[in-house]
Amino acid sequence: MERVKEVFKKYIDSNQTNNIKEKIDEITAVKLSETDTQKALITLLGCMDLTSLESTDNKESIWKLTDKVNEMDDRSPLLPNVASICVYSNLIAAAREALISENVNLCAVCGGFPSGQTYTEIKIAETALAISDGADEIDMVMNIGNLLNEDYEDVVTEIEEVKSTCGEKILKVILETGALKKTELIAKASVIAMYSGADFIKTSTGKIYPGATPEAVYTMCTMIKKYHEEHNKKIGIKIAGGIKTVDEALNFYKIIENVLGKEWLDREYFRIGTSKLFDVIMNSIDV
Repeated sequence: MERVKEVFKKYIDSNQTNNIKEKIDEITAVKLSETDTQKALITLLGCMDLTSLESTDNKESIWKLTDKVNEMDDRSPLLPNVASICVYSNLIAAAREALISENVNLCAVCGGFPSGQTYTEIKIAETALAISDGADEIDMVMNIGNLLNEDYEDVVTEIEEVKSTCGEKILKVILETGALKKTELIAKASVIAMYSGADFIKTSTGKIYPGATPEAVYTMCTMIKKYHEEHNKKIGIKIAGGIKTVDEALNFYKIIENVLGKEWLDREYFRIGTSKLFDVIMNSIDV
């Protein structure tokens, strides 16, 4: 635990909660021109993890979801395809079978999703199986119970072991910020995930309320910025959980641009997970 507490000292500022809402209001109040709005929407499309995580999912529903991605190849050459298709781990093989489009990854949610409450050994095994079936990316849920109980070493060890199983594949660690609520806890979860080897930190499973919030995203971006300044290593951010409107998506875009800079606005470091926003954004792009 001591090594984690020493890491916290480098990143966690007791004053960082001051005026967060005012800072966010200032950022999001800036109006984008029509041209910049269109550019932002195209960026959001290209950074999208198109998601289906329903109890009713099956091979056929995932084939239909994948067909939607494949059909993007026949649309305007000015539009990027989505960054990934995100599904339950046992449906990765079905998505891999149907996926034709190039440069689209397959993302599996693993590890006792959405609660994260299962054996570490099961998380490791599920991750290995998903990768064997063709997953390029793994989304795992941090053990929030252990975090809240300050069992930091257990949290770190589990993420490290899953990352070791991932190898060169992308690991996104879900913080479930709606359960953490407090800014300091979100900051601690962000630091632990990055310290343990996460390639991305992600807001939410989308299964509890609230999902992604501007306050949580601002805090996570601030921690990513500090981590980059300390280690010269870029960690990505994935925003997911209840994002349904263009305005919401654009506000998150503005926060990332303001705190982390334009260089983060690329699928290598930014993802937006959604099941409903794809069609909304497609209908808003003027191409």
